[in-house]
Amino acid sequence: MEFYPDILIFDNGKKVESVEDWKKRRKELIKILAENEYGFSPDAPEAVEAEINKDNDSCCSGHARIEHITLSFDTPKGKFSFPFKLFVPTAREKSPLILLINFRPDAYDKYCPSEEIIDNGFALASFCYMDVTSDDGDFTNGLSGMFDRDERIGWGKISMWAWAASRVIDYLSTRPEIDAENISIAGHSRLGKTALWCAAQDERVKFALVNGSGCGGAAYERVKHEGAETVKAIVEKFPFWFCGKYADYIDRADEMPFDQHFAIAACAPRYVCVGDADKDKWADQYSSQLSCIAASPAWKVLGKEGLIAPENPAKTGDCFGEGNVQYHLRDGVHYFGRTDWNYYMQFIKAKM
Repeated sequence: MEFYPDILIFDNGKKVESVEDWKKRRKELIKILAENEYGFSPDAPEAVEAEINKDNDSCCSGHARIEHITLSFDTPKGKFSFPFKLFVPTAREKSPLILLINFRPDAYDKYCPSEEIIDNGFALASFCYMDVTSDDGDFTNGLSGMFDRDERIGWGKISMWAWAASRVIDYLSTRPEIDAENISIAGHSRLGKTALWCAAQDERVKFALVNGSGCGGAAYERVKHEGAETVKAIVEKFPFWFCGKYADYIDRADEMPFDQHFAIAACAPRYVCVGDADKDKWADQYSSQLSCIAASPAWKVLGKEGLIAPENPAKTGDCFGEGNVQYHLRDGVHYFGRTDWNYYMQFIKAKM
């Protein structure tokens, strides 16, 4: 896979040879991705505030309490707030956290088997992405309306949702019930892209759970298989997810100074789990697997293992979770199902 941009070669041609080198190169990877794909995000606010609006001391069969929380912070155009929900297990004083960026505001959701997650020993937080900003080309509403934006390299909606997830982490990492050393972020489809980009930037995220993310997520752009989404397809339909410059690479993937293994590699030395479904050709499952393999030298240079798996395509039911990067392929369609969740939770519990 020599023709992919090398994650271990600095922009000046120097090779990454040490942990300190990697820390510098990781910053380069994030800058390249921001400038060419996701757009640059603003700095974090100085502080976040949280108001617990209501709680229920007995949910998930009495194994957890749920809090409805409004998070707020200052922006250049005034205070902004959005809601999220937090499940806290009652059987533990401190729990590892999974933060789900979700499509709906419901605490109990088809993509979020809350009770099973609690019973596996996790605290769970979730927010609806459209409570942050709309999923369209309107940059005047919600969080998008609180900042001026450079259309060429300014943040797209994926970056906005990812930035909002980091603000939730700002608050939850201060809660005594949360094990701040073991925070995971999860998302599916466009929100799988979002979870990966959040984890690449935010080193407080120990585990990135990236489900069905495809183009602009875990899947290579330079390698496309039959039925897969491309930059052309995604930019023509969803240009607002990205910065304007990303459109420059329509039908010019070989000229990109990056590929999606940059986003995976930027999580090193932390953990990344990528999952796909065997009927989800649009997500280009094998390209995601290859991207995990190509990102793995980032872990090698740090004395760890990335994805330990063959280069031939995964078979349905395969789960390669021995290293710091996991890839699984389940049966079924584009969905965030219990099989996916179980693979992710098993991996986290094995690596904590």
